[in-house]
Amino acid sequence: MKNKKLVNLILAALFLGIGLVLPFVTGQIQKIGNMLLPMHIPVLLCGFICGPQYGILVGFILPLMRSAIFGMPVMYPNAVSMAFELAAYGFISGFLFGKINGRGIFPVYGSLLGAMLGGRIIWGIAQTFLLGIGGFTFKMFIAGAFVNAVPGIILQLILIPAVMLVLNKKFLNGKLYDQ
Repeated sequence: MKNKKLVNLILAALFLGIGLVLPFVTGQIQKIGNMLLPMHIPVLLCGFICGPQYGILVGFILPLMRSAIFGMPVMYPNAVSMAFELAAYGFISGFLFGKINGRGIFPVYGSLLGAMLGGRIIWGIAQTFLLGIGGFTFKMFIAGAFVNAVPGIILQLILIPAVMLVLNKKFLNGKLYDQ
C-alpha cells in the first residue's frame, strides 16, 4: 500500500475517537466500566492493525485525553496508570502480532494474551510507583487486574479475534498478516 503511513495515522485517530466514545456505552457507571474495560478494545485493535508504534501512542494518550475532556477516569492515579497500561497493550499486541509467524486465529490469541498479561503487569508497576508499596498491595493488584476485570477479559477474548478475522477475510484479503 502506497500511503500506509497515512492510512495508519487515520486509523489510529479513529481508534482514539472510538476509545473516547466507547466508555459511554457503560453509561458512565464506573463499576461497569471497570468490569468491561471499554478503552482497552480500540487500543488493542490499534496495535494489531496499525502496529506497535501507533498502538503505544493511542494507548498512552487515550486515558489522559479522556480524563482531561470528560473527567473519567480520574486523572491521578487512575488515568496516569491506565496510560502506561494501555500503552503496553497497544505496543505489545502490535509487536507480538508482527513477530508471530502464521495465519489464522492462533497468532491473534497469542498476541492478545501476551498484551493482556503485559499490560496488567505494567499497570501494577505504575500503581505501585504512584501509590507507593504500602498504598497498593498485591491483593489490590489481583483484584483490579484479574478478578474485577473478568467480564472485560472475556469480552476481549471473544471480540478482538472475531474483529481481526472479519477484517482479514472481508477487507484485507489476508494482507493483515503481512505487517
